[in-house]
Amino acid sequence: MTVPAPRRRTGPPRPPTGDRPAGYHCVPRAGVTLAALCLVAATAGAAPRAPAAPTGCGDLANGRLCLHGPVGAAGRYTTTYRRREAGPAAHFSVRLGYQRKNARITAFPGWFGTRRLRYGSVTLGSRVNMLPDECIRGVMERDMTVFVTKWSCA
Repeated sequence: MTVPAPRRRTGPPRPPTGDRPAGYHCVPRAGVTLAALCLVAATAGAAPRAPAAPTGCGDLANGRLCLHGPVGAAGRYTTTYRRREAGPAAHFSVRLGYQRKNARITAFPGWFGTRRLRYGSVTLGSRVNMLPDECIRGVMERDMTVFVTKWSCA
């Protein structure tokens, strides 16, 4: 035995029932939408302002070294170095990576790779398996000199 498909009503819209106007069903949706927008605006206004400098950055003599990623969790981390002047002297190679630590040990640096600066900046990154109790910082090596950022902890 087969069951017939339900029939759809085709024709003019139904007249309003009782004392409700025809567009009454839209009013609750508009009210909910307005309330949600007010809640989002209030939350954005109460949120703390972002710091002037990103966390995990360090100022060097000729540039800035930064590490970005989900601190305290496994995910994609990137180390970026930007020179202040992108002149002809800015064409050299750097090795970029990260370093982790916890309450017991400070690990050896992990390297994302080596790359030549292009237009005064270079960015390298990869996935890092980080535990919630660990801190991380960015590392750059150039001509056997190592530069680091501040520690970022969850």
